[in-house]
Amino acid sequence: MKGLTIRSVTQAVGGVLYCNGKRLSDGADDERQISAVTIDSRTVTENSLFIAVKGERNDGHDFIKECLDKGAAAVISEKIIPDENRPVIVVDSTLKALRDLASFYRSQLNVKVVGITGSVGKTSTKETIASVLATRYRVLKTKGNYNNEIGVPLTVFRITEDDEVAVLEMGISDFGEMERLTAIAKPDICVITNIGQCHLENLGTRDGILKAKTEIFKGMPDNGVAVLNGDDDKLRTVNQVHGRKTVFFGIDNTEGIHAGNIISKGLLGTEATLYNVPCADNVLEFNINISVPGRHMVYNAMAAAAVGAALGLTSTQIAEGIASMETIAGRNNIIKTDRFLILDDCYNANPVSMKSSIDVISMAEGRKVCILGDMFELGKDEKLLHYQVGQYIAGSNIDLLITAGELALNIADGARDGNASCDIYTFETRDELMDHLYGLLHDNDNILIKASHGMDFAAIVRMLNDSGL
Repeated sequence: MKGLTIRSVTQAVGGVLYCNGKRLSDGADDERQISAVTIDSRTVTENSLFIAVKGERNDGHDFIKECLDKGAAAVISEKIIPDENRPVIVVDSTLKALRDLASFYRSQLNVKVVGITGSVGKTSTKETIASVLATRYRVLKTKGNYNNEIGVPLTVFRITEDDEVAVLEMGISDFGEMERLTAIAKPDICVITNIGQCHLENLGTRDGILKAKTEIFKGMPDNGVAVLNGDDDKLRTVNQVHGRKTVFFGIDNTEGIHAGNIISKGLLGTEATLYNVPCADNVLEFNINISVPGRHMVYNAMAAAAVGAALGLTSTQIAEGIASMETIAGRNNIIKTDRFLILDDCYNANPVSMKSSIDVISMAEGRKVCILGDMFELGKDEKLLHYQVGQYIAGSNIDLLITAGELALNIADGARDGNASCDIYTFETRDELMDHLYGLLHDNDNILIKASHGMDFAAIVRMLNDSGL
């Protein structure tokens, strides 16, 4: 890892170096190199640095001796370890030390960083942007759900001198979090997908979400670029980004990068034409083929085109990257079994993404089934927001609606009150739903499976995928 020694780490985190419980006055001169940074004792390797973070289930301090015995060069701790004769860097907060060290490490890297936030579509946008940039650059991207105040620092530590661009997903649930994340990531390009209705418990309103998300701009350099969804009514109000360049994209808003000639191929994806993209080859208009279904993927493609153009890609490279983008488990992932076609979108859910996924499954040929569960963190209007999803289903061509969870009962109520033509079944729990699912599905059904992550609807996907019922 470039620039990380015991000395530089101690200085970066504002810590004090101890050995055998004694403060080392000359400890700041220790130039031993750090090979990796981790908070997981299971991944400690020779000359790595272990940061003893307190988690919900485990306290990293309980594993300090184990990590040093495995060859860690040093540990960062909130406690002095009296009988340890190897380097222990003591700080007030190991979580803050994790963030501070990641910020320091990022500043040592000659790499472009793309930071992505928004209420809906962060992960699919990240995947599309990474796919586009990979046509020219060596790209590192966020893995899994590593998008919070622990995940972003750990992702930054994965960046090496061989990487040319890092594409980082940045998620928040409260005010101030984004300011801390952007201080770590220092994004050269900031992408905001939309301002929806998630994390309302803490952020209150969409205006609150806008305020919290746009904190991302504080970490941009003077020559940074903001890429914003011009079709979003809240993002359209962002008329300046501290003097940095702003690029809008949209379908309805044609002032910046925009898409037209949109042709849906059902679950096989979408074709479209992109306009006004300032590509390196001076081609402003070109056709794209998106293999992942859904109109929302057109927005992801436009965002990726904007980022690609900002980093010097040609129209051919952008189009190739969009066409080669692949889905990941739980994110609009299409699974074909012997009996069913499954739209696995169960990683997370909010009202906007739920309606978007309903639109996608509505494109299927044949019987259309929605298996939906509770959406969390929606605040005081959570029942109404579920009810509105049900009303949306009533206006769609869904054949069967199955819900699980207390909040999801409101989805069923909304569908019934909206005179939905589909059959409707409700269950109190996911397990109860799974026990009765065999008798509700038919051969060749097209099945959307979606709920908030805490509902663990991935178990339903596994059951249908593994056994086919």
